Amino acid sequence: MPVISVITPVHRPSMPFLAEAHASLAAQELPAGWTWEWLVQEDGETGLLDAALPRDERIRPGTGRPGGPGVARMLALARSSGSLIKALDADDLLAPGVLGRDIAALGDPAIGWTASSVLDLLPDGTKVGFDSDPAEGPIERGAILRYWQENGYLSSVVAGTLCIRRGLLLELGGWMALPASEDTGLVLAANACVDGYFLATCGMYYRKWPGQVTKSAAHNDDGERLARMKLIGERAEIMLARRASGTS
Repeated sequence: MPVISVITPVHRPSMPFLAEAHASLAAQELPAGWTWEWLVQEDGETGLLDAALPRDERIRPGTGRPGGPGVARMLALARSSGSLIKALDADDLLAPGVLGRDIAALGDPAIGWTASSVLDLLPDGTKVGFDSDPAEGPIERGAILRYWQENGYLSSVVAGTLCIRRGLLLELGGWMALPASEDTGLVLAANACVDGYFLATCGMYYRKWPGQVTKSAAHNDDGERLARMKLIGERAEIMLARRASGTS
């Protein structure tokens, strides 16, 4: 039976949201013959993860020494079995039908990865959209990198919606060894190497709350941020140039 592995890194502040994330996953309708597994990886070893998760035999919890979200994602990947790997942050929610749409888009062998439209989920339950999404359809190699470079390191797609072929993910080296933006680095690398597909139907509800990592002072420190962006851009540019020249 084909499997799509949903990978979720979690730290203590975001554990209370896991039950809602699971509910959004359990409500997904997959194509006939497909199933999902949920790899929930704690970035740390508090002993609190099992109690924070509902009972479901499709959940694969794991813990490990703290190393940041990229390390947690990679440790979860090591325990996964799916041919497709889907990202889901602990505090976000999958929108109805997104896994089925990811699987359908990746039925085209020319497509290596997908991303989806997002709605912000505000504390009062309001959902707010964007007016800058790409059009539904294929995303050519290099398109996201160019947009990112021309728009102050803002991506045209939300990295947290990524679904990617396992082989491609491993070929790219997985998530980057960065304290943050490791998922953006992966999306730009994937875009540099192979065409993707943008799903214009909402695929994720992006929760806005005071404790989210992207609100922290460390995440927004100019020095560290510019260092992250430099590495992300250099890697993607090298990959794009090599693919264009036909070298590996």
